[in-house]
Amino acid sequence: MLIDVIPARSRGLDGSLVAHISHPALTGKGKTHLLGRTTLKALLARLKTAPPADDKVSLWVALADAIRPPRAHRAEAAAAALTTLTQTLATDPELRAPLSAALVSLFVDHKQVSLYVFSGLLPSTGFFSEIARRLGHRLLPDVINTNYLKDLLAVIFHRRDDEIWVDAVADEVWIAFFQILLTEGGSAEHHGTGKLVPRDSLPVAVAEILEALRMLSYHVSAIGLDPELVRVDPQLEEVESPFLAQNAELVRYLKSYRAGWQEPDTMPESENHLIVMLDQCNDVLQRVRRRATRQGTSLTLTFTLERLRQHLDRIHELLDLLRELHAAREISLLLPRVVALFKRLVRAECRKNRLSDHWRTHVELLSLRMTESASKTGEHYITTTRSEYLGMLASAALGGVIIAIMAAFKIMLAHKGMAPLNEAFAFCLNYGLGFALIHILGGTVATKQPAMTANAIAASIEETRGKTRNLDNLAEVIVRTLRSQFAAIVGNLGLAIPTAILISLAVAHLSGGQFIGIAKADALIADASPLSGAPFYAAIAGVCLFLSGLIAAYYDNLAAYNRIPQRLAQLRWARRLLGEALVERIARYVENNLGALAGNFFFGFLLGGTTALGVLFGLPLDIRHIAFSAAYTGYAFAAYDFSLPIATLALTMGGVLLIGLVNLLVSFSLALSVALRARSITFAQSGTLSSLILRRLFARPLEFIFPPRAAPAPESAPRNDKPL
Repeated sequence: MLIDVIPARSRGLDGSLVAHISHPALTGKGKTHLLGRTTLKALLARLKTAPPADDKVSLWVALADAIRPPRAHRAEAAAAALTTLTQTLATDPELRAPLSAALVSLFVDHKQVSLYVFSGLLPSTGFFSEIARRLGHRLLPDVINTNYLKDLLAVIFHRRDDEIWVDAVADEVWIAFFQILLTEGGSAEHHGTGKLVPRDSLPVAVAEILEALRMLSYHVSAIGLDPELVRVDPQLEEVESPFLAQNAELVRYLKSYRAGWQEPDTMPESENHLIVMLDQCNDVLQRVRRRATRQGTSLTLTFTLERLRQHLDRIHELLDLLRELHAAREISLLLPRVVALFKRLVRAECRKNRLSDHWRTHVELLSLRMTESASKTGEHYITTTRSEYLGMLASAALGGVIIAIMAAFKIMLAHKGMAPLNEAFAFCLNYGLGFALIHILGGTVATKQPAMTANAIAASIEETRGKTRNLDNLAEVIVRTLRSQFAAIVGNLGLAIPTAILISLAVAHLSGGQFIGIAKADALIADASPLSGAPFYAAIAGVCLFLSGLIAAYYDNLAAYNRIPQRLAQLRWARRLLGEALVERIARYVENNLGALAGNFFFGFLLGGTTALGVLFGLPLDIRHIAFSAAYTGYAFAAYDFSLPIATLALTMGGVLLIGLVNLLVSFSLALSVALRARSITFAQSGTLSSLILRRLFARPLEFIFPPRAAPAPESAPRNDKPL
């Protein structure tokens, strides 16, 4: 039976139209009302004599409207209403009997398979197709067909936030409600509700679950043969696929279960072999996930793996339910498991058209794969020994020299009087090529570190797994990270300012005039002042730093997924022109550095393009970067013939340090947040960890600046091979 969606009716919170069925007992349009004894009698009056199916549907809609609290988060109101309803039914058999029969009819008269096979599980359409489907169904809801229990559930719990109060109401309250209905003897025509209703010698509910399992098994077989999985794990073609074997085992198990139901004292054929096959499917799933960490991933692969995991979990859930059903023969004895499943299905139906859920789930899974590359890159930015620390100082010093030269080019380009678009493009190229050159020459930019080290720290946090004894190792990683960051900042600033001064002196010596005038020097000093908008612009630069880290991780993943190094090594013309040895070296360099080069290059475009966007849209957008601000201060200091007032110089240097602090905090916070969310980590021991770090700061403060003579054994940030 199809229910037409009437536009005049109320809308759910997600904007979709709600299908309401007219009934005399429904008061108002979707309004919550109290369920009194008189109202309940009116609702159940038509159910005593073979009522139309629509009346039964409207009964459940009315009951849900009555129980629903004014606000979804006020679950105590829903629990009180449900408890009152349960008590009323317990004391009045005349009210309880028709409602019990209506509950039976849900499972006898409505098709259940789609509820178990599709509700809460990703479809086969793909990531972007599912986005289009959800968007389309939010704008124009699908036709509701209450012949299907899945659609009926969506009609009863038609508000998008219904899943909040349904889940918040304690399981015991729901169990008590269903227990009252399932213990009702009922009339012969309804077969009673305490026992499962038979159909062809097999209960309807059991027959539907068996059919759902069969369909889920076929889906798993199809997903397991997806070319994306075979590409990552070629072994699936060399040995018998467990995805096909599980289907044969499950079909055999379902057949024995049907036969075994006739003999209550006899268990069906053991499901152990089936469980082994399903475990092998899960092993393949985890193996593909781990290989995707090294070989790269894509939205398609991520979507496929998540869909496969959901189907395997649902099969296990229904198998557990079947096992207990065979032993108990009564739904009432399995209510804890049934209520848990009921809550999950309600949640799935309420959230089935949410774009945010779909996007967040897959982007976080994809972010995990990309941040794995960033965490491994971040290990190189965390020094342990004194030699590594001095190496960091040297590489940061090289970065400071190049940044001072880039700042000089920026000043020169600004004096060319180019058209705004050409000028913005020139700034972008200056930044992008300069940062890429720093990486090629082995230099370090201090502000690039947080986006990488944050992922390494997130991997270390996951490794603690809530064990306090591992917090000491995590504290050591953080101390080493802070020490390495200090070395990078000292190296950048320690050479950026002197290099800028030397360039100014060289220009003055060669040309007889200052590199920049007093007016330009005043503007550069004002830009770095903490009393200006420098902190806000520094935060924008911090966001650019964070985005550049994601870009670097994306290109690392892209190089691995598309096997770009291997494809480069196969180029015949390159081998003939450059020689095999050189081509192999280029391929290895691309494999190890493509992400870093892309991240640095696009970071330059982010910095250069932000100001241009501000001019184009009339917005107060600009960037402040600690190393560039330090270099500009050096140029301004030289322009004043080193005669800046001490107070002005101190204020300017304070502004430079504030810019650096904001750069680091914003980029580190964003990167750490993404890395933790991608790993589904909630770190509840931050207080303990903070106290450990503070104790180390007061006991051995120099370790935060310079490594101890006898450094501990190197601890590389652990890789994350944990299954999702």
